[in-house]
Amino acid sequence: MRAALATAGGRLLQAVLAGGGDGYAGPHAKCPQGHQAGYAGARDKTITTVLGPVTLSRAWYRCGACGHGFAPRDEQLGVAGQTQSPGLAEMIALAGAEASFARAAVLIAGLASITVSPRTIERSAEAAGAAAGAANAAEAAAIRERRIVPMSPPGPLPDMLYVEVDGTGVPVRASETAGRSGKGEDGKARTREVKLARLFTVSGLDAGGRPVMDPGSSTYVFSFDGKDTLAGLVKAEYLRRGGNHFRQVVAVGDGAAWIWAMAEDLYPHASHIVDIYHAREHLHDLATHLAFITHDPAAWLAGRSAELDAGNIQAIIDAASCYPLAGVKAAELDTKLGYFRNNAHRMRYADYRRLGMFTGSGAIEGGIKAVICQRAKQAGMHWTAEGAADIIALRCQQASGRWDELWPARAAQPSRLRAAI
Repeated sequence: MRAALATAGGRLLQAVLAGGGDGYAGPHAKCPQGHQAGYAGARDKTITTVLGPVTLSRAWYRCGACGHGFAPRDEQLGVAGQTQSPGLAEMIALAGAEASFARAAVLIAGLASITVSPRTIERSAEAAGAAAGAANAAEAAAIRERRIVPMSPPGPLPDMLYVEVDGTGVPVRASETAGRSGKGEDGKARTREVKLARLFTVSGLDAGGRPVMDPGSSTYVFSFDGKDTLAGLVKAEYLRRGGNHFRQVVAVGDGAAWIWAMAEDLYPHASHIVDIYHAREHLHDLATHLAFITHDPAAWLAGRSAELDAGNIQAIIDAASCYPLAGVKAAELDTKLGYFRNNAHRMRYADYRRLGMFTGSGAIEGGIKAVICQRAKQAGMHWTAEGAADIIALRCQQASGRWDELWPARAAQPSRLRAAI
């Protein structure tokens, strides 16, 4: 029944599209470069749609100045230079963003009875991701330059807006890491770092007094091009979401200096919180460093952990500074304590809990896993940085709830044709 309906639907769709004319615009028409092109007869084109292939006859124009031809009807239907309908291209983008290209081909064949090769899915999904990424970058630039001024968020606003940032390495081809140092035994890099930011809101607490993320409130931006590029994207997203209108903005990070430099520049009024789990890792490292000299290392760590949870960072520093170390041991101790000295004002954990704030960066770590790792870090994958960026752009678009808003084909596609093709 499904196959019969799809076949009938394909015939109906072909008839509907043919009834809209062949795009004839007279003996001459403007080419995409602005030249006058002459009519050169009609040409057929087969387009693969969600209902299967349809064949259209279109008026064809030849531009002598450019040496190329074009069909105005292709522009009207959103298939200029394409053999897939916008509807099928969107289906492919969804599948390619969710699963490996080979697996996506199997899913489309099983669910939609449309045969598309993994290579076609790769090209189509990456092209869609590149368009989405370009649209996001253009929007971000326009917001930063005040060419677009976002409206104030509709009230009542959630209580807090959180901004969390982290990064992870994406496995790439050897050509993508030439000349880059890495953490492997041979000193060579095998991944490219992608930085991800997650913005979300919190309106209330659960029965245990813990903050609860508002459902559907998360939006994401990312970059393979380093912290400065990410900072520009975060600023634009912060402004787009009306960050300056929230009562409380909270920045949570792992303690890296660049995160706080970005936060102080973009939202200096925010509360800055060092992720407590990273702080505990540093505390364990400190306890290990002093284990040879403390009377009871386990008890010493337990005491310092209680002080950390209470936000009493000076007590940790005092407890670690009382031992008579010298030389390398003393220098290493000073470095380890520097982490606590520099971040003491970001470690008032008892106060943060009392105010109903998150003290951990679980949100961004979950975002890293859901948006990046589940698709771009599967076994055996080796990306180009550009290809990975295109697919991650699609996943960020979808995870941010902006798929329909940013899908590049929708704006140009006549609304009466979207549902059909």
